[in-house]
This record gives sequence, C-alpha cells and structure tokens, in this order.
Amino acid sequence: MEAEKNIKRMTCIICPMGCALEVSGSADGVTVTGNNCRRGVEYAIKELSSPSRTLTCTVSVIKGRRPLVSAKTNGEIPKDMLLPGMEFVRRLSVDAPVKAGQILVRDFLSTGSDLISCEEVEKLGE
Repeated sequence: MEAEKNIKRMTCIICPMGCALEVSGSADGVTVTGNNCRRGVEYAIKELSSPSRTLTCTVSVIKGRRPLVSAKTNGEIPKDMLLPGMEFVRRLSVDAPVKAGQILVRDFLSTGSDLISCEEVEKLGE
C-alpha cells in the first residue's frame, strides 16, 4: 500500500482569482492542483519553502502636518519577520518633512529590503 501523501490546502494570493490550491508532496516531488495559471504553482512551492510578504504599516512623524505616514518594504521579507518588524515600526519615528518614496530604514531588520514611505507629509508651519 502506497504511503498517504500529505496534502496542504492554500489560497493563491498572486492575483484576484484566489485559486484554491492543493499541494501534495512525496519523495518524487511536489504536485500542485487547482491553479488556473503557472503562477499558482510557483506561489505554492515558494509558500512551502520560504513564505514571504511585503510589510505595510504606518510610521510616526515628528512635527508633521499629520501624525503618521504610510510605509511599506520595497521587497518581500520572510513571513516570520512580520511581527518583529511591526514591533520595530511601533517604536520608530521620523522627522517631517517626509517625501514619497523616501527610504525610512535601510536594510530593514537585515532582510535586504528597505522600509520606504508611500506618501508625503509636510512639516508643520510650511
């Protein structure tokens, strides 16, 4: 009797279709079903081997016309770094003015991605 394959179910998040994927693996390799395009296969394999996400957040602005600026990493970071990343951001503040696309933190938590601002925040009084 053949050993039962371990099946993992996941939803692909690469495009708006949200394909319901079934991933099964054995010594012979990985099989992905339920995908409507090749990107679903690539996503499933990457999600199993090294899941990563873009971190999106808001950062405190000192002496800005608004108290917060939206920010994100300019690349994906390991999924297990999201909570430590948010803890870091919670204590982070930047001085106004802030420009859109400005690097707020280089090599964010040694992930290779920078934390960048997504919008402008003017300085108070300007």
